[in-house]
Amino acid sequence: MITYTIGKLAQAANINHETVRFYERKGLLPKPSRSPAGYRLYTDDDLKRLHFILLAKKHGFTLADIQELLELRVAPSSTCEEVKLKADQKITIIKDKIAELRSMQRALTTLASTCHGSGPAGKCPILDAFEINN
Repeated sequence: MITYTIGKLAQAANINHETVRFYERKGLLPKPSRSPAGYRLYTDDDLKRLHFILLAKKHGFTLADIQELLELRVAPSSTCEEVKLKADQKITIIKDKIAELRSMQRALTTLASTCHGSGPAGKCPILDAFEINN
């Protein structure tokens, strides 16, 4: 069995060693065993779990979501249906965020078109649009 120090584990996952410690504190990675000198020792299973966490994050899952996915993965009574429901919920959240971003883009594009890019900032129509008129 291969063992990794925290630095080697972080390097293998292409992250900072503080990120590994953070995931430990959050309970996403189990507490590692220690060498006689007190160094944390990680296994291939820890590296696989770390890759799982990183890929799930890349797909939009929060750390709380990832904790739930990890629990579903090991719970003998969990089903693929439960996992799919989590994915479908995340898809809905992402779609809503995309719609919100598109709306923001349209609004800002409209605002930017009112500015000629010259003159003092105090007279900029973009800044004026953000003020409350009493």
